[in-house]
Amino acid sequence: MTAAQFSIDIMRVAADAARDKKANNIVAVDVSERLGITDAFLIASADNERQVNAIVDGIEDVIAEKFDLHPVRREGRGEGRWVLLDYQDVVVHVQHDEDRVFYALDRLWSDCPLIDLSESTTTPASVSEEPAETPAAE
Repeated sequence: MTAAQFSIDIMRVAADAARDKKANNIVAVDVSERLGITDAFLIASADNERQVNAIVDGIEDVIAEKFDLHPVRREGRGEGRWVLLDYQDVVVHVQHDEDRVFYALDRLWSDCPLIDLSESTTTPASVSEEPAETPAAE
């Protein structure tokens, strides 16, 4: 079993939002085979608390706009050291650089496959495209 396409689309949109807010070391991990409660983790970091919170705000805004999703749980926002956004199928971790090194989530989940974040996020899987017009037969 691998992460659902919708979860991967959310990961890519969240990663783009994190990049826009200058996040460091953005990684998406497919944990669907190891955890029954979620498909994927997005892990990103920043060098100060204010930047961590800005990244979190950016991710929340874009996911709400593109998918009409809001986290069912948010933890750590007040401290700005490690903020967790739980979207059920996707969990976003934005950590202060020091906490990322200390807790080593990347190492903890290193036996899980990574999700390629480089593909386009312009059309999420949940959005159906209009069929292209076909020329009239003569």
